[in-house]
Amino acid sequence: QMQLVESGGGMVQPGGSLRLACAASGRFFGINFMSWYRQTPGKQRERVAHITANGRTNYTDPVKGRFTISMDNAKNTVYLQMDNLKPEDTAVYYCHADVIIGFELGYTDFRPWGQGTPVNVSS
Repeated sequence: QMQLVESGGGMVQPGGSLRLACAASGRFFGINFMSWYRQTPGKQRERVAHITANGRTNYTDPVKGRFTISMDNAKNTVYLQMDNLKPEDTAVYYCHADVIIGFELGYTDFRPWGQGTPVNVSS
């Protein structure tokens, strides 16, 4: 089955860096986009970075200049390089994708979520 597997979260001091990775596995025909979201208790899930199949990217304002999203098409993996981390970046980070999958009647979009990887920015 098509799945997203996340890695790279952990604890880091303010000003430090982490790189998250999300690998898409299983049978699928193509990726339309991949995104990173984050969520803290009591808050809505927030999209922090997005990348399309043609390489277009965008970021939420609080992370611009500090986070970089990239995708390795050969590995079907999206990365989120997080630099100059701040305490307010603390959250569970989730990978999200829009992929094309096949079924008996043809093809359809499938939009899975990863399980989430926690990031804790604290002294």
